Amino acid sequence: MRLWVSLALLAAILPAGLSFALTGTETPDDLAKVRASYRRPDAVPFPSSNPYSKAKSDLGEMLFFDPLFSRSKTHSCASCHNPSLSWGDGLPRAIGEDPKGLPLRAPTLIDVAFIEPLGWDGKFRTLESVAFGPIESPANMNMTEPELIARLSAIPGYVDAFSRAFGDGAITRPRIEASLATFERSILAGEAPFDRWINGDDAAISAAAQHGFRIFNGKARCSSCHSGPSFSDGSFQDIGTAKGKDIGRGSFFPTSVKLRYAFKTPTLRDVARRGPYMHDGSVATLEDVIELYNKGGIDRPSRSPDIKPLSLTATEKKDLIAFLQTLTASSPPSAVPRLPR
Repeated sequence: MRLWVSLALLAAILPAGLSFALTGTETPDDLAKVRASYRRPDAVPFPSSNPYSKAKSDLGEMLFFDPLFSRSKTHSCASCHNPSLSWGDGLPRAIGEDPKGLPLRAPTLIDVAFIEPLGWDGKFRTLESVAFGPIESPANMNMTEPELIARLSAIPGYVDAFSRAFGDGAITRPRIEASLATFERSILAGEAPFDRWINGDDAAISAAAQHGFRIFNGKARCSSCHSGPSFSDGSFQDIGTAKGKDIGRGSFFPTSVKLRYAFKTPTLRDVARRGPYMHDGSVATLEDVIELYNKGGIDRPSRSPDIKPLSLTATEKKDLIAFLQTLTASSPPSAVPRLPR
């Protein structure tokens, strides 16, 4: 996957969400502004508390792929976030050490640098705070902090790698978190046909896909949440599908009506090859996703005001799928780094 990494320690300024929907009456300048709002940023926002360094990113990459992070030494971060599967796992629900699996689907890590807070319910405020959640989860990697640190500290190659990244070889939880987060912020969307189109190559996507882009930003109202270069505004919405005990973001705000059954808006980058869909992997295909939105979901107080029956025609649905397929980037094979032993 092509990485759009800048070594600058400047935060990228992302375009704001669209302020209007396409209706068919726009001027060429209006259309140009909409297209421009999806252009990729020039820099990755590394926080001042954890600035970028190559040594730290290289260390984070090794840690990300190392199965020593699981008690059985069979699962790594990459087990659920496989670069060959667009940094997901292609499963309805993630599977860790417990063969029964986890209650939620593993989200892709594409463009994760731009969409904090993280987690389907937003429980992780920063990328640094994510790592030990799955590591210490009995159903996921089932590892303890002391045991993990002992395993890594017993390997001279890791002591050397921590020394290069931090100035000495001490291996600590904050350093593990900082290294993993630094590497994960480099996991960015590759160049897709859509990117070539908005940058001026009018032949990069088909006429049907261009019409689908108008539907996406107009009648279908997709861009009300899936906006900007990552096709996510980072919000939490009830789209009228979730049921059961897991109420998403609402579990942290029990008095909020609107956050009940609200889950994180995912990126749509590489979406055509990242099925199944939704936080619980309950929707098999993109066609099913479009049909779900077309019907409008469960009518309840928490449902987003943008979710309502759309009355899309068969052609509009087909063209919308054609557009979503243009968000898929070429994905060259990713080599697993050599791990210290």
